[in-house]
Amino acid sequence: MKHTFLATLFAAAIALPAYSADYTIMAPAAPGGGWDQTARSLQTVMQKEGISGNVQVQNVPGAGGTIGLAQFASQNNGNPNALIVGGYVMVGAILTNQSPVTLKDVTPIARLTGEYEAIVVPASSDIKTMGDLVAKLKADPGSVSWGGGSAGGTDHIAVGLIAKASGVDPTKINYVAFSGGGEALAAILGGQVTAGISGYGEFESQVKAGQLRLLAVSSDKRIDGVDAPTLKESGVDVSVQNWRMVAAAPGLTPEQTAAVTADFDKLSKSAGWQEILKTKGWADTYLAGDAFKAQLEKDVSATEGILKEIGLVK
Repeated sequence: MKHTFLATLFAAAIALPAYSADYTIMAPAAPGGGWDQTARSLQTVMQKEGISGNVQVQNVPGAGGTIGLAQFASQNNGNPNALIVGGYVMVGAILTNQSPVTLKDVTPIARLTGEYEAIVVPASSDIKTMGDLVAKLKADPGSVSWGGGSAGGTDHIAVGLIAKASGVDPTKINYVAFSGGGEALAAILGGQVTAGISGYGEFESQVKAGQLRLLAVSSDKRIDGVDAPTLKESGVDVSVQNWRMVAAAPGLTPEQTAAVTADFDKLSKSAGWQEILKTKGWADTYLAGDAFKAQLEKDVSATEGILKEIGLVK
């Protein structure tokens, strides 16, 4: 009887999932925005797919993610269970805020997703098309307020590029930065800004509910299932894609880095993650390891050039 009992216990033990790590993911922004959505989607899928038994999400908003980044880098050296979500917005914010802590102070793991920008106005607005918005911008740049994410981020860069392509001095734009997608959405719906700009996924439900009017998207071609012209179709020669990434703590060993990367390789191929991408409308731009590090260096350099061009960095 004793042997049977022990055998049963042993069988039950080996039947349990072999979790590689319990992760804490920092979303360096307020709840509701793209980083928060990404972190919570990772939490859901990592637990559902048995990649990690317990995943916690921590929000540390402010300054385009640079406050969270500085806290993450200083408090987690050598900790293989700590992760942070970031992306194109953070690259710009590091430059515009002259942050002493950069992405060189963490361990980049993988680029996860890509998302195009969407330009919206409240349904009650007299602006019906992107052409109408550009006409107002040309007539008086300061009278058109744009609500979006952090200063120097993808949204801000896109507005600067729209202004430049429309023959307007990018330094004259009236850009209102919000630390989280929820705050920006409330301001747009409340008519506190002329137009809003962010990833399409953050506006989708309000667009479908008829609360927001979608004027254009920043893709090269029309997006399947999205009833809106591209900026290029609207006469504005601009194409911008936001991307999001995950990084680990500084000071990891090569073996620890490889283990974290393996977890994200598994996540990227999982049915749960593919379903999230489909539901959120995020493009699968997964890139990991040395290839991602090399691409990240190119993106940082290119972003610095754009920010200088539109007057956000000297």
